[in-house]
Amino acid sequence: MKICIVIDDYLPHSIKVGAKMVHELACELVKRGHFVSVITPSPNLKTDYSIEKLDGVVVYRFKSGKIKNIGRVRRAVNETLLPYLAWNALKDNIAKDRHDIVVYYSPTIFWGSLVTKLKRLWDAPSYLVLRDIFPQWAVDRGLIKKGSLIEKYFRYFERKNYEAADTIGLMSQKNLEWFKENVRSDARLEVLPNWAALTPASSDGTYRKKLGLENRVVFFYGGNIGQAQDMMNIVRLAKRMQKYPEAYFLLVGAGDEVELVKRAVTEEKIENLTLLPPVPQDEFKKMLSEFDIGLFTLHRDHSTHNFPGKLLGYMVQSMPILGSINIGNDLKETVEGAGAGFVTVNGEDDLFFDNARKLLDREKREEMGKKAFALLEKNFSVEAAANKILEKAVNR
Repeated sequence: MKICIVIDDYLPHSIKVGAKMVHELACELVKRGHFVSVITPSPNLKTDYSIEKLDGVVVYRFKSGKIKNIGRVRRAVNETLLPYLAWNALKDNIAKDRHDIVVYYSPTIFWGSLVTKLKRLWDAPSYLVLRDIFPQWAVDRGLIKKGSLIEKYFRYFERKNYEAADTIGLMSQKNLEWFKENVRSDARLEVLPNWAALTPASSDGTYRKKLGLENRVVFFYGGNIGQAQDMMNIVRLAKRMQKYPEAYFLLVGAGDEVELVKRAVTEEKIENLTLLPPVPQDEFKKMLSEFDIGLFTLHRDHSTHNFPGKLLGYMVQSMPILGSINIGNDLKETVEGAGAGFVTVNGEDDLFFDNARKLLDREKREEMGKKAFALLEKNFSVEAAANKILEKAVNR
């Protein structure tokens, strides 16, 4: 079977969890004997497009504007142009290369027109891996005014994105229920959890030595440092944990709250927190292997129920999870039900703090870390994700 995957960010240069997940899926499909191609933008290309091979996956890159870590207006314009740039650059190549299924990943919400063209061209079914229900979370946060022209603009493309899908895979049961209640769609809906390959990394302690953290219990956060996460939630926790000299917080990533975090650390004299810029995926996996506790946070105002992909990286390395969620998110049941960590609602600062203190105990960390890996193995394997997607291609 020939499978085409469309995503707005891909390895080897990407630092995003989505890029890593999709590459692991592509590699799993290649391992099973399928031909896999990926269509993805590349702002740094000198030509209109390039074709390369990465771990057996054929990667079509097309030249685009920047869509990561830039201003909102510029990002919206550049993302809107993605399907048109992709088609214009690659149509001569992909028109003669029929595929049997199109898999596309959201974010972004702008792939609808490209996927519709590919479906018609190849008479192929499509599967939307929906990881981010935008613009809903931005409306929830007040970043986009409900009923405004900008909301209507994004809603138009969101609708086109859903209309292009024959099947939509949502990351949790709560998200699926929310989607059914709030979105009109003729697509088949199912739960498709995030996934990861069960291949832990190893390290020689380089980062602990480099950062002077050999004798510290490190709470590690890797990923987007943005408004959807509410990073001040972690800053408040770090400030309270200063009374425990062994506790240290390491944040690695980029986003629109980086300067906010830096300013708070300086102004409030928080001495147990370091914020580092993003690193390549190989280096990121080595970091994960060295540290003790996996952190995540979600803004309390979300009405949808995200499952951050970063949790899978933590689970792969048998790290206990410490997290904070929006009300109603079923992540609490998933993580705490498996004994893999502690999860509180964002705003329950005292309980968040108490749970962090509990994880200063080595035995507790080791016990929960083992259960975190077991949870990954049972429910979030890349093999299970590949099975679900292929099943929909066969039974269209």
